Amino acid sequence: MISSLSRVLPSYTDTHAHWGGEDAAKIVARAVAAGVTRILAVGGNPDLNAGAEAAVQAAPNHVRLALGLDRSQTEVSADGVNAFESSLAAVTLCAIGEAGLDYHHDAATRLAQLALFARMLDLAARRTLPIIIHTREADEDTLAVLDEAGSAALAAQGRLGVVHCFTGGKAFARQLLDRGLYISFSGIVTFRNAEDLRELSAYVPADRMLIETDSPYLTPVPLRGQPNEPAFVPHVAACVARQRTIEPAVLANLTTRNAETLFGAWLDYSATQP
Repeated sequence: MISSLSRVLPSYTDTHAHWGGEDAAKIVARAVAAGVTRILAVGGNPDLNAGAEAAVQAAPNHVRLALGLDRSQTEVSADGVNAFESSLAAVTLCAIGEAGLDYHHDAATRLAQLALFARMLDLAARRTLPIIIHTREADEDTLAVLDEAGSAALAAQGRLGVVHCFTGGKAFARQLLDRGLYISFSGIVTFRNAEDLRELSAYVPADRMLIETDSPYLTPVPLRGQPNEPAFVPHVAACVARQRTIEPAVLANLTTRNAETLFGAWLDYSATQP
């Protein structure tokens, strides 16, 4: 299987990108030129959700959509959450997210974060969509909410979701994998002080691993100091490939296959123009 993946040109998938003010079509054109043919535009708050929708409209051949309410949205009223859910009828989604828990920046809102995360998990389950999870310094609560949400059905289908931008340890990774989740590595894996994370990238099974930029944040080495973008995900792939002692093209193609297993097929990834 691995050898067959290396006999074709690498096709990278950035499974987590946020969108701001720059022309989305230009960002996608640079990505496609770098071999990044599939991008998942991810929301999390009103601005990120709007940016993600705009990116899909600008480049539908290469960009798919995930919308959600993340840990920063704990002050949204119940009516506001209901309105968000109702708005999803007007768009085509491949995931809910991002959503989750962050006790590093937002520890004071733990209870509200837990409630909102559970609501997003319930939404994903009702729509039979995978969920994109953010978790930081919240390992135990993340697992507890996942278990309480009754997500076994989606996990059995291999579509429960992914913990994006993973920075946890091996034990947490094992618990997530046991629950049916994918694990995604961002530019952090290239950082000088991330040796433990690089070692972990060789531990995650090949069929449960994804790569991402989390752009415009976390620009990988050797491009630190400039805004991140999907065109840079090959640097993440190269780092993980070195750790796993495989060719970058193999890593690119197997993570792309994993992305389409989890999120479904992109519209027309063979197109050369956005």
